[in-house]
Amino acid sequence: MEEELKCPVCGSFFKDPILLPCSHNVCLLCARNITVQTPDGETPVQSRASGSSDYDYLDMDKMSLYSETDSGYGSYTPCQLKSPNGVRVFPPSAAHRNCSLTCPLCHRSVSLDERGLRGFPRNRLLEAIVARYQQTRGIPCPSSSSAVKCQLCDRNPVPATVMCEQCDVYYCNACQQRCHPSRGPLAKHRLVPPPSQQQPPLAARKSGTCVDHESENFSMYCCSCKAPVCVKCLEEGKHAKHDVKPLAVMWKQHKCQLSQALNGVSDKAKEAKEFLVQLKNMLQQIQENGVEFEACLVAQCDSLIEALTRQKAKLLTKVTKEKEYKLKVVRDQITHCTMKLRQTTGMMEYCLEVLKENDPSGFLQISDALIKRVTSSQDQWVKGALEPKVGPDFDLTLTTDSLMQTILLLDFCQGKAAPLLQLEKCCTRNNSATLAWRVTAPAASPIEGYILELDDGNGGQYREVYVGKETVCTVDGLHFNSSYNARVKAYNAIGVGPYSKTVVLKTSDVAWFTFDPTSAHRDIALSNENQTATCSSYDDRVVLGTAAFSKGTHYWEVSIDRYDNHPDPAFGVARINTMKEMMLGKDDKAWAMYVDNNRSWFMHNNSHTNRAEGGITKGSTVGILLDLTKRTLTFFINKEQHGPTAFENLDGVFVPAVSLNRNVQVTLLTGLEVPKNIKQ
Repeated sequence: MEEELKCPVCGSFFKDPILLPCSHNVCLLCARNITVQTPDGETPVQSRASGSSDYDYLDMDKMSLYSETDSGYGSYTPCQLKSPNGVRVFPPSAAHRNCSLTCPLCHRSVSLDERGLRGFPRNRLLEAIVARYQQTRGIPCPSSSSAVKCQLCDRNPVPATVMCEQCDVYYCNACQQRCHPSRGPLAKHRLVPPPSQQQPPLAARKSGTCVDHESENFSMYCCSCKAPVCVKCLEEGKHAKHDVKPLAVMWKQHKCQLSQALNGVSDKAKEAKEFLVQLKNMLQQIQENGVEFEACLVAQCDSLIEALTRQKAKLLTKVTKEKEYKLKVVRDQITHCTMKLRQTTGMMEYCLEVLKENDPSGFLQISDALIKRVTSSQDQWVKGALEPKVGPDFDLTLTTDSLMQTILLLDFCQGKAAPLLQLEKCCTRNNSATLAWRVTAPAASPIEGYILELDDGNGGQYREVYVGKETVCTVDGLHFNSSYNARVKAYNAIGVGPYSKTVVLKTSDVAWFTFDPTSAHRDIALSNENQTATCSSYDDRVVLGTAAFSKGTHYWEVSIDRYDNHPDPAFGVARINTMKEMMLGKDDKAWAMYVDNNRSWFMHNNSHTNRAEGGITKGSTVGILLDLTKRTLTFFINKEQHGPTAFENLDGVFVPAVSLNRNVQVTLLTGLEVPKNIKQ
């Protein structure tokens, strides 16, 4: 509490504290020292608070607001001196009726009226607390040597005995009789003891008296002015329209409010103490975790060094074996070549001796054999016999670039927090799934992209379906009536992070689709939101659906809106790459039924099978049932099965398809339930 009891200007315990309008306190003598003059008719600049140590008084430190030539007053710029508490104060100035006081804490300025500093209430409660604190702590009170000196003594000023509140000047007895007589115009001035003598003993402290009415004690409290008042203040009408209440009532009420506010502050202080305990425990935990993590890091790096050392030994062994092999080959070649050279040299010396003989008969006896021997010896030196079998260079190349890059990338993986799949944004439509995710925590190294994986719809292995930077992805071509498990992970230069939690997505039981304008022949015209198709050509043209089926059972219908019994439309399924310029079913990539007014055929790869009686007319509906569980294709006309099962042993991915020519218009009906009582 000691800091609360010290003046922000002098840094000592409060002496005669006065209460400023901003609710801060300052010693009376310090307030007199920091009072500054302002020009006539001007109000003090309201400076703003600043977070710096040398408070920002707007731009008052940059330039003087009033020049001496303009107003006759000195600069309004505060000095750069600081109090013992580190708070910058204003320079002292002579008393003047146009003065202002700036709070050294919040820097709010207030103008002084004709009463001067006497217009500020004395904070007697703070005086009492300071005195009680000094007594309980054994702190001596200020001695007489620190008493206020007379301000009018020429030399060696003596302690002041009185202070004039109107003149705001301290006098000794002699100077008071000479300069401030108690007669004439000065007789109405109020002379009071100096601050060092005004403090009565703690036990003899009196209740507060009104500043304007010295003989009256405070008895009421003005809620509008937020200040205690006396009876005479009320009689003078200064607070006529104000909310005035008894002093004792407001005293108890404010005490209660302060107690309640202290309870809240007490709770916060308790939380702060608990938080400090938590932080101190965290300090110890950080120390322990740091030691443990350092040991783990050293162990991991040592294991890498050990593995590198083992690999180094293996590579050195390979080099040694290669060296020994080369040396053995060269040594063997040297031995073999030396032996052959010795034999050849001996034979050459022998032949030279034979050539020296002059006996023709004796020479001819051995010449044939010797010629054969020399020729055979020459043939032994075949091509390559005088070439080394191995070279001096080692054909071993050690590539360390990739390993060096990996070592340089060795770092802590900060992306421990896995991406979070946002369930509210994940959805399925037909056989497509849209997934969205977000990062739950920032990583030290920026994320470069994401990897989205789905299983096969049967709980099998996962496969990558997306790799990129986006956080939303739509996957097409899934199985209908299937449940897919999805997960995502992030990666960057450091490595790949952990997977997110798995999300299960179920595709639709039945398919909703339209004709596909992107795959339709250019002679096909689509309308009704791509559900109705017509053809402008006399030749057959193919249009496919937007859905692809590889699993499950699916049923859809085609309504005949226009038909004049002459063209032969075809209905069925096809591969995505079927021919678009011929009737459906004429190539090996389509399975179809084409009909006229009284008969129909099932056709695949231009082969007509299973002719069925009965055709179509305007208003008829053709149903197509694709059962990929049984691998069959069945047709219906007007809700009745048309003939037996048309095609069997179907396997792969199939797309709904229709072929049309002029004078035919059809409309697609999807999302239908599978017919029952199907005949085989």
